[in-house]
Amino acid sequence: MNKKISGLVLPGMLILAWGLALSGVVAPGHMAGDSNVVSYLRWLLYFAGFVFIFSAVMHSVFAKSMAASIGWKTNGFQYEIAAVSLGLGLGCFYAVYHGVEAWVAISLPIISFLFLAGLNHLYEMVRKKNFAPNNRLILIWDFGLPLSLVILLAIIMKF
Repeated sequence: MNKKISGLVLPGMLILAWGLALSGVVAPGHMAGDSNVVSYLRWLLYFAGFVFIFSAVMHSVFAKSMAASIGWKTNGFQYEIAAVSLGLGLGCFYAVYHGVEAWVAISLPIISFLFLAGLNHLYEMVRKKNFAPNNRLILIWDFGLPLSLVILLAIIMKF
């Protein structure tokens, strides 16, 4: 896959999830009485599940090309990212079909993992001048999904 195009996959999935959510399409796991905000959260977690499974495959099966698209060299980091991504993806699919406890339980590691990954990508850009497509475009996902989850969970839990 072209490096520039592959860099658009994750931001595109976030936009697609929000597009389906805001258009009123019934979310996977929908239950009678779900509010719009719950539907939005279900859509985000559903697409996040696919993204994390995709990430697991890309960071394991295609480790060398994935590392190059980020501007990094291949080493063991990809297999660790693949392992955590697989767990997060499976957890997202589980949470879509369950309630608030599952949403919070999967959102906490997603929020911390992606936010800190985003900070690392920013560091790479500022300090190392690494502007590879998968090091900069991923920032939309790294900060967009956690921010979306925080806001939606805060509304659902009435913080």
